[in-house]
Amino acid sequence: MSQKIQWGILGTGSIAHKFATGLSFLSDAELVAVGSRNIERADQFANRFDIPNRHPSYESLVSDPTIDIIYIATPHNLHQENTQLCLESGKAVICEKPFAINANQAKKMVESAQTEKLFLMEAMWTRYLPLMVELRAMLDKNLIGEVRMLTADFGFRAEPNPESRLFDPKLGGGALLDVGIYTISLASMIFGSPTQVVSLAHLGETGVDEQAGIVLSHAQNELAILHTAIRTNTPQEAIIMGTQGRIRIHSPWWIPNTMTIELSGEPTKTIEIPYEGNGYHYEAAEAMNCLRSNKLESDTIPLSETISIMQTLDQIRDQWGLKYPMEK
Repeated sequence: MSQKIQWGILGTGSIAHKFATGLSFLSDAELVAVGSRNIERADQFANRFDIPNRHPSYESLVSDPTIDIIYIATPHNLHQENTQLCLESGKAVICEKPFAINANQAKKMVESAQTEKLFLMEAMWTRYLPLMVELRAMLDKNLIGEVRMLTADFGFRAEPNPESRLFDPKLGGGALLDVGIYTISLASMIFGSPTQVVSLAHLGETGVDEQAGIVLSHAQNELAILHTAIRTNTPQEAIIMGTQGRIRIHSPWWIPNTMTIELSGEPTKTIEIPYEGNGYHYEAAEAMNCLRSNKLESDTIPLSETISIMQTLDQIRDQWGLKYPMEK
């Protein structure tokens, strides 16, 4: 592997632009290729980010010998297909969240990576931001005592459009897979897999979840109370409550730079831990560190946890009776 790790990006949508921008903050990363199903889009993307190799198909991209690792930036419904295409072509992968449509797809993706002995990671970028790294260190030291409860939300108001990926069931639309997954992943990071799931949702005219409330119970009776929406603006905060205090991650908590710590009998303290750039390069740096260490997965979000998160999402949707067309 060369001194610089060579990246390819599969897809040219808004999240691909964010990731490409993030890579520019890493001196040891080089964005060498982009692939689209439309050569004009590939050329436009490549021209914007000064990418030498532009491919008119995903098959052409994964055959590019200059690439060490590919970032999957396509809609939810294509993640499994695109990831397996990359892996079967010998390319390591970091796949945008949600990792897949459901846990069965996720398991097949992980099996492919294990068969090919290639690195695979879910691109849950929030995990790698400096404030979240510090938060995990605080919780490991029991700063607020035993953690008992979490509240977190991620909701925004979008105008309904049946052709938008947010509202189209064929694209895995709805609040849960788009933004609710952030809250589920946070609960998983803090408490592990849930032992019980209770949830309610409002399914809109296109059949996808437009807002939902979720309660997760965990092994030591800890509770995560979560809500998510694509038709309702929410506070976008997270509060972690322990036996000796609480930590409030200020809005927007999924790309945080400020948190307030309230400990029993002590003055409230606000800590600022800024991130560089747009924040997307931290997950890329993690993937590159793993590649250089010949690791096949990240310790920060191992593949077993990614599958567990997908299983929780499946349980939630099952309670709503929400199946996507490709699952029927």
